[in-house]
Amino acid sequence: MNHAMIGGHLGADPEVRFTSSGQKVTTLRVAARARRSGKDETIWWKVTIWGDQFDKMIPYFKKGSPIFVMGELNKPEIFTDRDGKPQVSMSLTAYNISFSPFGRPDSGGSEGGHDSHSSHHSHGETAFANAAEPIAHGQGKGGPAFSDDEVPF
Repeated sequence: MNHAMIGGHLGADPEVRFTSSGQKVTTLRVAARARRSGKDETIWWKVTIWGDQFDKMIPYFKKGSPIFVMGELNKPEIFTDRDGKPQVSMSLTAYNISFSPFGRPDSGGSEGGHDSHSSHHSHGETAFANAAEPIAHGQGKGGPAFSDDEVPF
């Protein structure tokens, strides 16, 4: 099992849908900053949340909200962007979400707080909430969901 922790800002409000069998699926689009060759780059992630495990937190997440997500990496996908260049798309299935103490405060959220919720309590929320540097690779699954002009930070 491969795991990753990403920190960034939501590029859109959470999207909620239901499978044909009635299971709830929430999707988050997270823009994370990565520094490569001395330049900042925006990396887009698609984060999938199955069921209602984070329902008490989801209403506080809006476009631009700072967030940390820990989860299991899904299989990478390759797609062709608008310019005809091949891109790698990464996605994550979340098992821990935390309000980020970094970034701009959100009027509906926890300003500078370390609130976190996990479906796997053995993963240590304290270490997750105190992480200073996000780790990120790839873009949102299914192609770029946003252009760099729409970066929420």
